[in-house]
Amino acid sequence: MRTPVAERAKGWARRAPLLPALVFLVVVTQLPFVATVVISFLRWNALAPDHRGFAALDNYRAVVTDPALRSSVGTTVLLTASVVLVSLGLGLGLALLLDRSFRGRGVVRTLLITPFLVVPVAAALLWKHALYNASYGLFNGALTWLWQLFGAGDPPQPDWMTDSPLLSVELSLIWQWTPFMMLILLAGLQSRPADAVEAARMDGAGAFDVFRHLTLPHLRRYLELAALLGTVYIVQNFDAVFTLTSGGLGTANLPYTIYQTFYQAHDYGRASAQGVVVVLCSLLVANFALRTVSSLLREEITR
Repeated sequence: MRTPVAERAKGWARRAPLLPALVFLVVVTQLPFVATVVISFLRWNALAPDHRGFAALDNYRAVVTDPALRSSVGTTVLLTASVVLVSLGLGLGLALLLDRSFRGRGVVRTLLITPFLVVPVAAALLWKHALYNASYGLFNGALTWLWQLFGAGDPPQPDWMTDSPLLSVELSLIWQWTPFMMLILLAGLQSRPADAVEAARMDGAGAFDVFRHLTLPHLRRYLELAALLGTVYIVQNFDAVFTLTSGGLGTANLPYTIYQTFYQAHDYGRASAQGVVVVLCSLLVANFALRTVSSLLREEITR
């Protein structure tokens, strides 16, 4: 019979190999966050080094009453919601396409996944110079070709990033995140019970009926997971806003506003308070995402 000391020793023997990874995780993630929380209670502006001190909740009051931050919150919500919803719709359509068997499906799947594998800054630079540029971009070149094709002169040459700045950012993010949504939904489609689909078709159900009554209810959890994970990542997006518009013309989201406060205004205390608020809001969304993942795993285990 094992003694309690032996049981504890056995437990520590199982956990010991994980301790270095746990210590590394704490040092890399938790200590910087604790430091950020501490700085958020300080009056610390690099442009006024003589006025450094304890600020209590002043930084958080400034965050709540800051009109620029409120504007960036609205921009972040609009940007995130539009990108997530459009990416989900396109991802669902592509997943339904790739769920069918056709020649070259593997090549098509690889090509569709490619945008998600591009480095975010590189993707933003691609859209900025290869597509949006008013002088040599693909969009204006296509408009010129269409006008010449129909014998018309003076084709429109809009400056996309100036005329539609937020839409320009949204399109680049939709292009990048649609493959992510597609992969999650394709995994959901391939886990769909084939016998139920065959039975429905034998009973005379059409493609739309199968999609409405079988496929869509089965994909509900996967749609929720894709939307939540996409929201967590897109809320934190900085590369597209910084590269395409530099936060101008009403495109500054929360990460870019924090960047302005920290690196341009050099107000480290207020920037830290903004970061803490953003992290807490992100944790709420991440909590829903984790619950969705847990429910999916439980459903797979019970099958």
